[in-house]
Amino acid sequence: MLRRLSIVALTATLAAVSPLTPAANANANAPGGKPVTRPLPTAYGALGANYNQNLDALDYRELRESGTRWVRGFYPMPATDAGDPAEHFAISTITDAGRRGFDTILSLKWPYNSASFPEPGSAAMAAELARLDRVLPTVLNKVDILTIGNEPFIESLPAERDERLNVFYEAVARHVIDYRREHCGADCGTTLYMGALNRLDLADRRTPAAERWMTFVRETPEIQGVDIHPHIPAPENAQPFLDFILPRMRPDQTYLVTEFSLVWYWKQHLQDPVSEEFAKRYGFAADTKVWQVIKAAIDEPFSPRQWDDFLTGSPWFMEQADFLSEQMKLYRDTGRLAVATYGFKQDDLMVTDFGPNKDPWLLNSVFVPYTVKSRGDGLAAPNYWLKDFRALQRH
Repeated sequence: MLRRLSIVALTATLAAVSPLTPAANANANAPGGKPVTRPLPTAYGALGANYNQNLDALDYRELRESGTRWVRGFYPMPATDAGDPAEHFAISTITDAGRRGFDTILSLKWPYNSASFPEPGSAAMAAELARLDRVLPTVLNKVDILTIGNEPFIESLPAERDERLNVFYEAVARHVIDYRREHCGADCGTTLYMGALNRLDLADRRTPAAERWMTFVRETPEIQGVDIHPHIPAPENAQPFLDFILPRMRPDQTYLVTEFSLVWYWKQHLQDPVSEEFAKRYGFAADTKVWQVIKAAIDEPFSPRQWDDFLTGSPWFMEQADFLSEQMKLYRDTGRLAVATYGFKQDDLMVTDFGPNKDPWLLNSVFVPYTVKSRGDGLAAPNYWLKDFRALQRH
């Protein structure tokens, strides 16, 4: 059912702080500021906040307003060469969130988009494993979930998305497993997943390398499951992801969905005309396109009411108004979802050089600091999705 959510009303009525659960609060008082280790439920079904590369944008007031206890971001492994990983904002922020009582997911990102994977036994491979040896002490027993890989089948040369990709990621995974066993022990509070698979709704992405990926996940006892990133052009395109991964995992394994969105659906509508009512009310020409309205909001942020009127007055948007709740139902109904995290906050990369061909990630965000005026005191305005995001915390 389509329904209209007033961002204005939401801004005025939401409580600024949502209490954490007792289990999450246990971390906040851990001796020495370290998290209390505890096993994760087999299929927790949580919904959390995803920051990707922008963990430095984390605001605890916004997190508590959303009601979530889960935070996710990624760490680019080449950053290890620039200094102590513990001082990098991604690791320092995610471990601080853990100390404050939040549950945490960190994905390790290897960007091999413009270089070949190092070969086993090579100096380059030894350098990658040495990077891991510097990173792992800063995160093991400090983050709840460590995902080995971010988007391997995107962050690689197209020609090498074959067994060469598998060999590399299996090698780093075994190194992480061995390091955790030796240095963190049987009671280590960090669970391991392999991540993440993209566009499994497309037949040409279900490759022999993707099959081998899942075989490794299934046959490696120390791996709890796999991560998926269903960025899709229609809600029904999420089901093929589940159809692919679930039969290929052990019965005791679970999965993550640390990124998901309708970004490719939104992109199809960037050149639609804006609604006649919106154009007339806010002084836009009748032939103004959706992308031009978004660009105008980037150049001079809208009031909450104007942004709300833009979204709720757009039929293409309101047709997907229940996307967040419907997708979470799909994932939770499998009984195998550990944690899903959703894009939480617009960032500068989303708005740079915005035009008709830009991927409109900014429409996904729970908070919209770049297209809506700040509420003051550094607080970003909420987007359309915040009401459902909060409601989904009651699972």
